[in-house]
Amino acid sequence: MKVAKLYSFNDIRIEDMPIPDIGPREALIKTRASGICSGDVMPWYIEKKAPLVLGHEPAGDMVEVGKEVSSFKAGERVFVHHHAPCFTCRYCRKGDYVQCDTWKNTKIIPGGISEYILIPEINLEKDTLNLPDNLSYEDGTLVEPAACVVKALKRAQIRSGDTVLILGLGIMGQIHILLARKYGAERIIGADMITFRLNRAIEFGADEVIDISKNNLIDSLKELTNGEMADVVIVGPNSVDAMKQGISAAGAGGKVVFFTPARPEEQVTISPNEVYFKDINIITSYSCGPTDTADALELIEEGIIRAEKLVTHRFPIEKTSEAFRLTAKARDSLKSIIVFE
Repeated sequence: MKVAKLYSFNDIRIEDMPIPDIGPREALIKTRASGICSGDVMPWYIEKKAPLVLGHEPAGDMVEVGKEVSSFKAGERVFVHHHAPCFTCRYCRKGDYVQCDTWKNTKIIPGGISEYILIPEINLEKDTLNLPDNLSYEDGTLVEPAACVVKALKRAQIRSGDTVLILGLGIMGQIHILLARKYGAERIIGADMITFRLNRAIEFGADEVIDISKNNLIDSLKELTNGEMADVVIVGPNSVDAMKQGISAAGAGGKVVFFTPARPEEQVTISPNEVYFKDINIITSYSCGPTDTADALELIEEGIIRAEKLVTHRFPIEKTSEAFRLTAKARDSLKSIIVFE
């Protein structure tokens, strides 16, 4: 089978690898589509894992199940999450699945951009979902990214009447735009510097957008909100400058969600008194767990999120490197996926 293997950010190779042999409690899927994650185009983040087979947003067909597997059958269409928790540790009992050691150590083999994928028992039983008949494989690739947004919006605890500001309108920002009202937002404002993405945000339900290539974010937000600023700020870009702007954009009693990590060498310097006296809550949201993927699948089935809205580019596995370069440019594209015959 063919796989896309990263050795460095500028060295992605298509290689041949044996199709994995499954054990009695494992399964094998034939991959039909697999998404390019915006997190995987952060060189510092992905290169520390190299060499690796790329991808963790696959959907496909069960082609073989182990003799002791009763929960799935060959021929079923599925989404599979690359991490799955134990459900019994102290973190899982609190719903903090991403802190579970089992979650951290699980994986799909060899990775998502591979013609076939072995699903280990824990992933199979704890976070593999059947795709409803009305959803495509491309829709299935959106389950994991949508689940990350679902988790962030749950943690933000948006209240009725809230104004939500979303910084960064790439694929994850656009999913926030699509879902924010579902989670209680009354007014949605998006901010970016790319016209294509600003226009898409309006199309997807943003009430206003701020072009930060032409306007000062804070001044524009003050004008739009009569000085009240945002009740919830979702910070998408992986930079401390964006995080600082997010804190400045929050109004009294507001919440700031750091959706993406910053580069390892960066530090955020804040004024404790500004945060304290304005009662601003800083919230992080890392990845997602099984409850989030289940909720995300329901939202996709409802039609709020669909590949026809969000997938802008499709590539064969042989052009995985091109797909990564396009995603890394972060300009006139949203979601790029690899499609398999």
